[in-house]
Amino acid sequence: MRSLSMIARDIRADWKKPYFGAVPYIDAMGACGSIRSAYGADSAESIVRYFLNNAGTWRGDKARAIKTELKAMLGGAS
Repeated sequence: MRSLSMIARDIRADWKKPYFGAVPYIDAMGACGSIRSAYGADSAESIVRYFLNNAGTWRGDKARAIKTELKAMLGGAS
C-alpha cells in the first residue's frame, strides 16, 4: 500500500488546476504516511474522505485509479 504522501504527489502531478476545496486535503495528505496517521486534529481517514468529496471535478484514468485506491484504503480503515 502506498503512502498518502506519495498519492498526494501523484494527484498534484496529474490534476493541474485542482478544485480549490480539494487543495487543503491534498496538502494534508502530503504530510501523512498512512490512513492511520493524523494531521493536526484530523485523522488521515477523515482527510481522505473530505478529499474524495471535493474531487468530483478531477477526471480521467489516473483520477479513477487514485480515487479507487483511496476508497480501498478507507475500506480497510473502518
